[in-house]
Amino acid sequence: MTLSVVITTRNESANIANCIRAFDGFRKDVEIIVVDNASTDDTKAIAASLGAKVFDKGPERSAQRNLGWRTAVAPWVVILDADMIMPRETIEEMLACASRGDGIAAYWIVRTGDGIRVKARNFERSFYDGTCIDALRFFSKEVLEKTGGYDENLIAGPEDWELDIRVLETGAKCEVLKNHLIHNEKRLTLKKMLEKKAYYTKSFAAYQAKWKGHPAVKKEAVLAVVSFRRCVRREGEVEETSAPSHSRGRYVFRARCRRNRVSGK
Repeated sequence: MTLSVVITTRNESANIANCIRAFDGFRKDVEIIVVDNASTDDTKAIAASLGAKVFDKGPERSAQRNLGWRTAVAPWVVILDADMIMPRETIEEMLACASRGDGIAAYWIVRTGDGIRVKARNFERSFYDGTCIDALRFFSKEVLEKTGGYDENLIAGPEDWELDIRVLETGAKCEVLKNHLIHNEKRLTLKKMLEKKAYYTKSFAAYQAKWKGHPAVKKEAVLAVVSFRRCVRREGEVEETSAPSHSRGRYVFRARCRRNRVSGK
């Protein structure tokens, strides 16, 4: 076994099959681990029917991911969300990287797709190569064991940025894969995107406090706002966006949205 695929889920019956089936044809080298957080739909049943090892864990994604990689039997681990799909050429590249033994400890994988968040990240990515906004996703299990994995005091968003910092602080060599993954966020509306961002800010203050003054944290705050503003203006869904305001250590994104597009009124 060369690669363990860890997929975190919560009510992902619409996505989980496509995510798992992307690895058909590689199953002699790949194990699939699904860590579910109290789904009330058929997510777990679908995953099990497709040969995945299924576990239950909560309360947040960081704890799910940690259970997944700690359960993994392969020396390399890739962390996915259920709405992500790995193209064949990316899987082939990951298996080749895992077999090389060239001292690289982890990789960033560029996301592509049609959703507004993907467009925002692609615009932002034009400023630099390798960042903890587009977090490390493909790891040697050795570097995860060395760092301890994800900080379970942080929830969706900051926990993967924070792990990037700790991996790089060890002096580990990290690179960007040549191939990409597909992030299926086409159906994510601007309203839902803003709701997700608001949810992500819940532990941003703790993340900032933990790494106060770190260059990566400053970079994330500035570039995330620039890319967000540019993208939503391109989409024509926002009349105006403000600069981030800082309140109790949290960045808050505010937008005046056209009601007929965002609220559905």
